[in-house]
Amino acid sequence: MERLSSTTILPETFQGTRDDLAMQMALVWGQIKAPLIVPLLRLAVIICLTMSLMLFIERVYMGVVILLVKLFGRKPEKRYKWEPMKDDVELGNSAYPMVLVQIPMYNEREVYQLSIGAACGLSWPSDRIIIQVLDDSTDPTIKDLVELECQRWASKGINIKYEIRDNRNGYKAGALKEGMKHSYVKHCDYVVIFDADFQPEPDFLWRTIPFLVHNPEIALVQARWKFVNADECLMTRMQEMSLDYHFTVEQEVGSSTYAFFGFNGTAGVWRIAALNEAGGWKDRTTVEDMDLAVRASLKGWKFVYLGSLKVKNELPSTLKAYRYQQHRWSCGPANLFRKMVMEIIRNKKVTTWKKVHVIYSFFLVRKIVAHIVTFIFYCVVLPATVLVPEVEVPKWGAVYIPSIITILNAVGTPRSLHLLVFWILFENVMSLHRTKATFIGLLEAGRVNEWIVTEKLGDALKAKAASKAPRKPRSRFGERLHFLELCVGTYLFFCGCYDVVFGKNHYFIYLYTQAIAFFIVGFGYVGTFVPHS
Repeated sequence: MERLSSTTILPETFQGTRDDLAMQMALVWGQIKAPLIVPLLRLAVIICLTMSLMLFIERVYMGVVILLVKLFGRKPEKRYKWEPMKDDVELGNSAYPMVLVQIPMYNEREVYQLSIGAACGLSWPSDRIIIQVLDDSTDPTIKDLVELECQRWASKGINIKYEIRDNRNGYKAGALKEGMKHSYVKHCDYVVIFDADFQPEPDFLWRTIPFLVHNPEIALVQARWKFVNADECLMTRMQEMSLDYHFTVEQEVGSSTYAFFGFNGTAGVWRIAALNEAGGWKDRTTVEDMDLAVRASLKGWKFVYLGSLKVKNELPSTLKAYRYQQHRWSCGPANLFRKMVMEIIRNKKVTTWKKVHVIYSFFLVRKIVAHIVTFIFYCVVLPATVLVPEVEVPKWGAVYIPSIITILNAVGTPRSLHLLVFWILFENVMSLHRTKATFIGLLEAGRVNEWIVTEKLGDALKAKAASKAPRKPRSRFGERLHFLELCVGTYLFFCGCYDVVFGKNHYFIYLYTQAIAFFIVGFGYVGTFVPHS
């Protein structure tokens, strides 16, 4: 009987303990809230609103420039001298410049045939072009396949070189740098770079080389990317929206205003003299292409972007591949900014306006502030104001500015406007990884030079779409459990519940949808999101 009575008292004891714990937590919260939490949160709101204004002004400025470019038809062919290459009876093919085409590869089983075939199919005098396949593959089977493919094209009369090295030092930058050391490169005037999944059209050189031939101040001609698998799933549609803004607006503005825009690492033609003057390829960051472009710009060279020239390529179709790519694309620019900011300030060859544009507009706003404010403000600070009603966020900062920025970002892909809500949620989730990578780059922390090659599927995409085979279940739950996303999702869901119960700021729908997005990605169920027909 004594045991029975003790067990009946036990739930009441637990209830009392829980009540005491809740009272103690409420007491601690009340003591630290006014003197500590409220001032810190107000400071965070001010900083975030400042960053939002910086991003807003940048987006509006670029939107105005693009509008003027469209209205006045400021095409590159009108801004620079451009004439088609013509035959010369006396000089023959020697009238055409010598072009080197570099294709860096690393275990590209699925796409090596596509990329080599497209490069060998470029229309240009056969004795004035060299195709250079830089194979860093570690899989002997793939190396043999790539070499056989090169031999097959060589037997057809194509001037193709298969080059390997005994290490992967510097990754892609190291391979490109090593490729420039071969004796036959000395006879080349221009170098074209295509990543392993890029498939240029045959007239690519006819449309780009004339800019370099007739304008000696131009160092780079950059083409636009066209995504062959944009309709594969919802995740690839989201990527298309983000990248289309980059090409339609950011690259076009930099080119049209003669300011600066970054080399995308592929689908571009470099003047070899400019590349060498800038110091060649360096592997100090994971964005060797941006590094080279900044250094060339500081030497006074100009760049041209051709939005009308599109080169087919592939988007990452798995969440894992996309996350690794975004880590590299976010960490690298931040780390490059850390390394080059003083060099840019001290430079005497370019104008003060160009220095301000590169430091403030290109690096600070687009590569650092854009990532940080998206996560810190919309996923941390704004939800926190639900728990601390003493801190208010003005409506222009919480609603108007974010809405305008979102609409301006979506302009690049009109066909996906109906997916705007999904894109906002997707970008907010990815902002966590981009913010983390940005701080790793700024602080030069552990994973600062991590380089994981983005997985490509090539023709396997067609087979995948045709078979619709079910995915193999992952072996361990931990492989798909992204703890950080789950923590943020739980935090946002709690803020939403608090808002519903106490009716503080009426953000609950926004918080719930964000929480669901974080949960979905956190549990790793999104590999390819939702397929499109």
